[in-house]
This record gives sequence, C-alpha cells and structure tokens, in this order.
Amino acid sequence: MKILIAEFAVGTDIEKSLIPEGAAMLETLAESFTRLGHEVYYPSAGTKICAGTRVESTDESFRQVIERKAKDCDAGLVIAPDSMIPELNEVLEENTVNLGCSPQSATCCADKLMCTEILKKAGIKAPEIVKKAEEGKKYVTKPRFGCGAEATYLVTEFDNNEELVASEYVKGETLSVSLIAGKKPLPLTVNRQFIEFGEKETEAGENGKTGAFGIKYNGSLTPYQTPRRDELYETAISTVKCLNCFGYVGVDIILADLPYVVDVNPRPTASLFGISHVMREEIGDLLLKNKFGELPDSIHIGGEYRFSKDALGELFEKA
Repeated sequence: MKILIAEFAVGTDIEKSLIPEGAAMLETLAESFTRLGHEVYYPSAGTKICAGTRVESTDESFRQVIERKAKDCDAGLVIAPDSMIPELNEVLEENTVNLGCSPQSATCCADKLMCTEILKKAGIKAPEIVKKAEEGKKYVTKPRFGCGAEATYLVTEFDNNEELVASEYVKGETLSVSLIAGKKPLPLTVNRQFIEFGEKETEAGENGKTGAFGIKYNGSLTPYQTPRRDELYETAISTVKCLNCFGYVGVDIILADLPYVVDVNPRPTASLFGISHVMREEIGDLLLKNKFGELPDSIHIGGEYRFSKDALGELFEKA
C-alpha cells in the first residue's frame, strides 16, 4: 500500500520548536509502515527522516500537498494542531482512506469546552469549567481550541472570554492513555507525563493576568506502572466511545480520587515514540487492522522507555 503521513511541524516549518516532537512521531510511523512493506510519503518543508519519501511542501502549500498526494495513496494520516485536524482530515477523506478520526469527531475533541460538556453528559469525570475565579482557589487556563499544553497556565485569577477555557485545578498524577479507537478499542499503554511549571509571571502574559505559572510538557515514561491501570483504561475507552474517535488517540488524565479527563488528542501523540520502543507489535499494522481488519485483544509490552523533549531535539535536528 501507499500511505501518506502528513505531520504539520515537519510539513510547514513555521514552528521550529515543534519539529523534533513532530519528526519523532512521523519517523516512528514511517519506519513501522516501511517495515511492513508499504510505501510511505510525507510532506516536508526541509526536515528529512530515515524512512519514506519526502514530498516538498511549505506553510502555504501543506494543505494542497495533502490533497494532491492523497489521490495517489491508499490511506493517510494527519498529525496537526487539534483545531486544524477537522479540515485536514476532511481533505484526506475526500481523496483517500483516513486512518484517523472523522472530521466530526476531531471537531468535538478540538473544542475544549464542547469536549468537556460531552464527557460530563456521558458520566465521565472532567475538571469543572468555571466562569469566575474565587479567592484562594487555583485554576488551569488554556485556549479553547489549543493543542496539548500550548499556552496553558496555573492561575489564581483570569479574564473570562470566549477564546479561553478555565477549569478547576485538580491535583494528582499527570498521565495519559494511548489507545487505538474503533469498533473494538485497544489500550496500548498508560504513560507518565513530565510536566514542568515555569517561573511566575510578574507581568501580564498571554493569559492576561499576573501571577501565572506556565505549564509545559517535557516528555514521558512509557509504560507507567500503576495498580489503577484498568480504571484508567476503562476511562479512556469510555471517552473515545462517547466522542466517536477512531485510530490512535491520546487521552490526558489527572489521576486523583478518580480519573479526570483533561484533554483528548484525536491524533498520534509524542508518547507514540516511547511506545514504539517497548511494544512488540507494529503500530502501522494496528492502524491498518483497525481500518481494514480486526485488532488483537491485547498487545505485548516489554521494558520501559523514558524521553524528554530536549532529548528529541538532539535526535531530530533539521537536515
């Protein structure tokens, strides 16, 4: 089969700090599909990985390259900021077989407010959305249509506006569950996310208030051993089912008295890089079986793998 993998950071080169993380996911997938005997094509504005065939692209042409190349491929997968995935997956579906979430499902995941409301109606715990800060309490603010930990802050006060989502701060273990969503969801691993709090801002920043601490993701440990694994898997499976997700999905969870779902990523996440080092199965094979065949009942994991974003930066430098 010919497979298109379109990763936004590599394909556009507009946010160089994201290229190592994007290249890690892209190369992991490309190598897997290649080992299985498939031809892989990927848009790139300069970065070259160790597998697949590079297709020249730019920020301006990224969407057009996906549309053009998808016509020549049997299947495709997009990795991009969550707010862009609905449109790009629609382009993919119009021209080939989409191995990821539908545009409708990706839209629900990308809108943090909508996503939280859907989860709560389904009985899945999520941090409460708040409109007004109360003295003495902490909150987490993030863009309503943000991606991962982008522009995420721990604050005691905030400006209420339509582009910002503020939720109660839940203290607990910062984890994620990676799984293949579909007719028969297949959990892969629980991952420990390494979260760093930046220095306190003394001037108003992107969040609009002083006294905010930036929250940044800096890698993960895969798998994370916890006696509550089955509880986490059950929460993640219920989450992807109620959002009609498909393909590789990362569900970010704060594990406190109960698992609280804080984000649903309708696409491959950086944890995939770690998973590929400990999982016996090929991720490419699982994605194809999810679409064209039937997934196994379980996977085989051996050992553990830890990485940081800094380490990815050393591994994946722009060619």
